[in-house]
Amino acid sequence: MNSKEIFVHIWDRESQTTLRIFRAFPAGRLGVKPHERPRSIRDLAWQCVIDERVIGKIIDGANDLRNVSPSLPPPDAMEEIIAAYEAAHAESLEKVDRLSDAEFSRSVTVQTPPGPWQSEQPLTLWGNVLDQVHHRGQLSIYLRIAGGKVPSIYGPSADEAWLP
Repeated sequence: MNSKEIFVHIWDRESQTTLRIFRAFPAGRLGVKPHERPRSIRDLAWQCVIDERVIGKIIDGANDLRNVSPSLPPPDAMEEIIAAYEAAHAESLEKVDRLSDAEFSRSVTVQTPPGPWQSEQPLTLWGNVLDQVHHRGQLSIYLRIAGGKVPSIYGPSADEAWLP
């Protein structure tokens, strides 16, 4: 496998794991948060949707983070968040699939408020996937607090045996 194939393989597997976490939340519990300061389940799950969309934006060259327009408010139902996540993943996956290996490996410049930074596109994409994995980790803790059962992620959980 080349670097693009490895990225797509792992990214797609991670997205399926994220969907398993989303689907494990009990209905009506999207407002739960462990403390007054952090985001709610709804907001963290929606951040995962945004992260999927960002991958497509990176591929499109839309890397100006200085004046990012606010995201639409997150939906009130997890089913709607799941549908948006699946659509964003499919759209971004299609964009990555269309890239040649050379296009995938190009350098990109990201404009940020402190100034531009340049990176290899795969590193930027991986960083986005890892940010989403971080938020999914937060959601796995929220899931327990909300009364749900935590699925196997990288190994067994207290609620589910190890999945292949």
